[in-house]
Amino acid sequence: MITMALYFAIGCFTLGLLMNMWRVVKAPSVGDRVLALDTMVINAIALVVLYGLFHGTAVYFEISLIIAMVGFISTVAYARFVLRGNIIE
Repeated sequence: MITMALYFAIGCFTLGLLMNMWRVVKAPSVGDRVLALDTMVINAIALVVLYGLFHGTAVYFEISLIIAMVGFISTVAYARFVLRGNIIE
């Protein structure tokens, strides 16, 4: 039963990731693209965690933490670039 739930969750998060990719391409403004990229990072973290649950190992949870840190830094850097025109002052 848990295997079926994992397959369903992987399918849902993959569909969400594909919808966010579409939003990055067809977004009307830069703010929408930043939000779609941030949501893509969250969906990628969820997929890595589900993959770790499927295989029963804890290594993928550490990988998800690294993806979360990189996603946060990239979102902050992109937002600073949009607001100020540069990242490093």
